[in-house]
Amino acid sequence: MFVSRLAQLARRTAGIAGIAVLAITTATTAANADATAASDVPDRQIRVASFNIHHAQGVDDKLDLQRVADVIRTGGADIVGLQEVDRHWSERSEFADQASWLAERLHMHVVYGANLDLDPLTPGAPRRQYGTAILSRYPILDWDNTLLPRYDGHEQRGLLRALVQVRGVRVQVFNTHLQHNNANERLEQVRAIQPLVAPREEPVVLTGDLNARPDAPEIRALSESLTDAWPRAGAGDGYTYPVAVPSARIDYVFTSADVRVKSATVATSDASDHLPLFVDLLVGRRA
Repeated sequence: MFVSRLAQLARRTAGIAGIAVLAITTATTAANADATAASDVPDRQIRVASFNIHHAQGVDDKLDLQRVADVIRTGGADIVGLQEVDRHWSERSEFADQASWLAERLHMHVVYGANLDLDPLTPGAPRRQYGTAILSRYPILDWDNTLLPRYDGHEQRGLLRALVQVRGVRVQVFNTHLQHNNANERLEQVRAIQPLVAPREEPVVLTGDLNARPDAPEIRALSESLTDAWPRAGAGDGYTYPVAVPSARIDYVFTSADVRVKSATVATSDASDHLPLFVDLLVGRRA
């Protein structure tokens, strides 16, 4: 009887061990399959743009959102970081929801970062908002907007993030607009941005009107975490501001080191007081 019970216990122990081995083998196989699937997904080429649209007021002082849409469509952008975007803000933009209007007209997905958020002028009207937007031809899986450091009396700025699914490759897209009249404040804003963009599992793309030239300390600080696309693939000075006589490169596309930059171009346009920057990128899925 005692020997029989020992035999049963041995068979039961062997069965449990077999199940454990099967579970480990299955998990390992699944992990290997995921790694293989990741490596099998080819790099995706995307065209990214950064465009400060000046609430769609062109160099002729005329409000014309259609001109902005035409610039984006003609440029063939897949993902666009927009700055100075009104949302029911005031009469200057006819209280339009500019982000939604552009998304609908261009058949793109959109997220909006309201850095200024005020009560409506009349009860029951939408809130008056001003900030940044990200347009994407590809689905946006999640997003958030992080407010950046601000000095007293200055405009609130933010970092808008969107996780974009580009045909099997997820890309973290960021968009920002830094303070225009204080270099120390911009540097603090960059220091706040760095930890938000650095520890990402996916490729990172940052667009923005950074209001600083490439040799500024705040741009050098941002370059500690990301890489400026223009020196890698742009030709010429890359000036984006002002439109009448461009003399400064203050609009940027930055990427993480694993993103390949194919080309960078500043387009001609009279739709805003800034020129739009278009950059072709190759992004891949990390194993």
